[in-house]
Amino acid sequence: MNFYEHTIIARQDTSPSQLKQIQDKYADLVIKHDGKVVKAESWGLLNLAYLIKKNKKGNYIHFKIEGNGKTINELEKNEKIDKNLLRYLTVKVKKLDLKTNYFEKKIEEK
Repeated sequence: MNFYEHTIIARQDTSPSQLKQIQDKYADLVIKHDGKVVKAESWGLLNLAYLIKKNKKGNYIHFKIEGNGKTINELEKNEKIDKNLLRYLTVKVKKLDLKTNYFEKKIEEK
């Protein structure tokens, strides 16, 4: 099995319940195709570097996946036809970093 980090950018006008449905839909798709979602993170609404389909912002969802190439192919095939998504990116990694959460709000210690 290989390790992948997969990020989805959903439209900015997507409701929180729709985001949860999108996250569940693609997590179930990974499991259905012999993969395993090790961790799923919702990074929230972030600014885009440039306009994508007339959107200035996007809702980011990040998955850490253990699976094979067929799992990723099926995942990306379904994401291509989803109208709620702006972009997606899959990166193959040697090992998953489960400790670091890059978009977590830091609490200042006094």
